[in-house]
Parts: sequence; structure tokens; C-alpha cells
Amino acid sequence: MSEIKTFRDLRVWQCGMDLARAVYQSTAEMPDTERFGLVTQMRRAAVSIPSNIAEGYARQTRKEYIRYLRMTRGSLAELDTQDELATSLELMRPSEAVAALLREEDRMLQALLMRLEHR
Repeated sequence: MSEIKTFRDLRVWQCGMDLARAVYQSTAEMPDTERFGLVTQMRRAAVSIPSNIAEGYARQTRKEYIRYLRMTRGSLAELDTQDELATSLELMRPSEAVAALLREEDRMLQALLMRLEHR
């Protein structure tokens, strides 16, 4: 296991970046009528995931880091809901890549929060 020097070394941040890229690709196929609707909301939620991880880590206190990780989980739940809505309305095809990254990010966030909260 390598030493964590910046937020970029965090696997949870790396997964969040992969998720954001996957969401951008998946939402690109949505109709133009959704450009200012679900596309924008989904992309903002996806971007906020690695952004909040980075910001919380940079705050350099455990309390702040935990607070930002909790906000990240909120954005993740928001994105998961929007993804389900967009696919159920057939605005985009279901993406196994997005689904897998949503699950992996949730698992990693839960584990990290548990470790930080029980120190």
C-alpha cells in the first residue's frame, strides 16, 4: 500500500473521477431536451463526488473530512436516483459501468467513514 500524499492518492477519489467520466459519457446520449434538466443535474452530482472528497481531505481535520464525506454520500445517492429515473424513462440506456462504479464508490465511502468515525 502506497503512502497517501494528496487526495489524488485516495482510491475513493480515483473511483469518483471514473464515475464522473462515465456519467458524462452516458448522459451525452440523452435528448437535447434534457440538456438543462437531468443531464445538468446528473453531471453536477457526479462532479461533486470527487470534488467533495478532495475538499474534505484538504481541510486537514478529521471532523471536516467526515463532514465532506457525508455530503459526498448525499451526492452519490442523488446521482443514483437520477440515473434510475433517466434509465426508467428511457432517456438513456442503462450503463453497467455507471452502476458498478456507483456501488464501488458507496462501498468505499462507507468503509472510509466507518474507519474515520471510530478512531
